Amino acid sequence: MTDFRRQTANMITIVDYQMGNLRSVQKGIERVGGQAKISSDPQEIASAEKLILPGVGAFGDAMAEIRRRDLAAPIIDFINSDRPFLGICLGLQLLFDRGYEHGEHQGLGVLAGDVVRFDLPSTYKVPHMGWNTVTKRAAAPILADTPENSHFYFVHSYYVRPADPAIIALECDYGGEFCAMVRKNNLFATQFHPEKSQTNGLNVLKAFHHMNGNREDSQSNAEPAKK
Repeated sequence: MTDFRRQTANMITIVDYQMGNLRSVQKGIERVGGQAKISSDPQEIASAEKLILPGVGAFGDAMAEIRRRDLAAPIIDFINSDRPFLGICLGLQLLFDRGYEHGEHQGLGVLAGDVVRFDLPSTYKVPHMGWNTVTKRAAAPILADTPENSHFYFVHSYYVRPADPAIIALECDYGGEFCAMVRKNNLFATQFHPEKSQTNGLNVLKAFHHMNGNREDSQSNAEPAKK
């Protein structure tokens, strides 16, 4: 295989729907030796080798923009193909059935569950912003180089409540435990920002970059995502 063909095969596609920290994610991938392109083209997203769905902003606005750009079906089809997928922050939340930010909004419905706002004593500030420690709840290949009790950088007012606790790979404590990362087959999604989490975050991005397209967990019986 020529160098060009090898590079193309290892290309990571970052979904552009005008609500993500796109360039910082792209730079994070480049720092660990990978290549990433930013795209809002449904065909490029559907045919990607690996896909990252980043995101900052409001749940409802994000889903409206994804639908306006005809990106929902390509993203869901990609996940159903079991190719490596990484969601970041809002990109985690959008995978679930519904979010309750400024009303009720339907998500991509890839994972069962909802997204709710922190309801905490006044001693806790919302949004949850800054560094916090995570606890491993399940094995995941992109956490292979992540020590127990590692610190990652968070910025969020809402968190996911998976219907199936078995998909929770990491939890974090902020006035109570919440899901900091999910994993299901080759789908991975973090509430924290790996691209802003220095060495620990780069280790996650590096592990994702080095993943192949094979199913990493043959014991996970994933049902096809809903369209």
